[in-house]
Amino acid sequence: MDGQPAQSDLAFDIQRIMAMIPHRYPFLLVDRVIDVVPGESAVGIKNVSANEPHFQGHFPGRPVMPGVLIVEAMAQTAAVMVVAILGKETEGKLVYFMSIDNARFRKPVVPGDQLRLYCRKVRQRGNVWKFTCEARVDDTIVADATYTAMIMDS
Repeated sequence: MDGQPAQSDLAFDIQRIMAMIPHRYPFLLVDRVIDVVPGESAVGIKNVSANEPHFQGHFPGRPVMPGVLIVEAMAQTAAVMVVAILGKETEGKLVYFMSIDNARFRKPVVPGDQLRLYCRKVRQRGNVWKFTCEARVDDTIVADATYTAMIMDS
């Protein structure tokens, strides 16, 4: 993304995230959301642990976090940002992917890494939102994508 997102004191811990989005273990893929700039951007944190179930089969002896889960973690970060914008009446609503464009996976993510998920709103029309996101480990971009999602009543 072009530079770092604006810094904000607005942040959400795991308990607040679980109130905001309907995802639960083993598919809740964001541990914390920090630097939320309502209507603009957010940064999610995912601590990658060897105990996660997908590492048993992806891949035995050389665990790598599946790219689709990195994309999902970025989307969950964006969903938290949307709820922060729209307020409590949107908590728990489902968000469905409509498109994922230009997804690139640049470097493997392994147990012990901390993913920082930088999401920025591109536009919003009604209940359809478009985002660009990057996943970084340290300062290295490991994945990025642009996607469109729709918020639905649950």
